[in-house]
Amino acid sequence: MNKTNVMRLLERAGIEYTAASYEYDENDLSGVHAAEALGIPPEECFKTLVARGDKNGINVFCIPVAEELDLKKAAVVSKNKKVEMIHVKELLGITGYIRGGCSPIGMKKKFPTFIDETAVLFEKIAVSAGMRGCQVRLNPEKLREYVDAVFADITVE
Repeated sequence: MNKTNVMRLLERAGIEYTAASYEYDENDLSGVHAAEALGIPPEECFKTLVARGDKNGINVFCIPVAEELDLKKAAVVSKNKKVEMIHVKELLGITGYIRGGCSPIGMKKKFPTFIDETAVLFEKIAVSAGMRGCQVRLNPEKLREYVDAVFADITVE
């Protein structure tokens, strides 16, 4: 497995992680598939979603792969009246990542980031290592500190 920019950034910051790669299906980029392929529960594998708020622009949300982002809760925590998901065509230009390989670590710019509060229940969570078929597992508190995120209730009940 090649070292990704995400891995280099974590090493530079002195943050412990383990990397794992898996075969992905171009037609199924669901994070549930990633969790299954890595043999971890879906609640410990987090996907990174990017949305645009009407007040403060781009916001990043990390939620368990089997969950759905609650746009109303997302708007409240990000201090917007409303947020909507960006179009997949915008993802690379805004974040530097492609769909299925978007990581909260190492985006082109620093955006307000929110991690679902359930992350704290686990010693380690998995997030994308910045490319499809590759994840890093790390301590959620270390991730929160590194990306300057806020833990919040942001998923659909």
